[in-house]
Amino acid sequence: MSAKANLRPLRILVVEDHADTRMVLKMYLEYLGHVVRMAASKAEALAEAAARPCDVLLVDIGLSDGNGWEVLQQARFIHPSYAIAMSGRGLAADREKSIKAGFRNHLQKPFDVDLLHDMLQEAMRETAPDAVSEPHSVPSLA
Repeated sequence: MSAKANLRPLRILVVEDHADTRMVLKMYLEYLGHVVRMAASKAEALAEAAARPCDVLLVDIGLSDGNGWEVLQQARFIHPSYAIAMSGRGLAADREKSIKAGFRNHLQKPFDVDLLHDMLQEAMRETAPDAVSEPHSVPSLA
């Protein structure tokens, strides 16, 4: 499989407080041809989300000043995004909480980049300007 096959550039906001992981994700996503912005904390992520649109939010659940669930709930996105949670913990309760919070997927670190690639292809199809898709409802945390 060619890494760049069938992908159009996506605007991706990566929120990860571990510097090495953040840089590896940035390099991989840029290799695929995407435009990548980065944030190292919840506060930075909220500022980035309000400042510029993104197609995909890729956020770590465990952040130094909060968590990825809060980022998704509190962010004021200029453009709707496809949200993917990342976590070093693979607990079923964490995965369930991610889906309830509105994340489309929950990746357990370390994860297979082919799985991330597949998710980005799905995001590309759903965020295409001319795409006709059925409405996606975001479940309530209540």
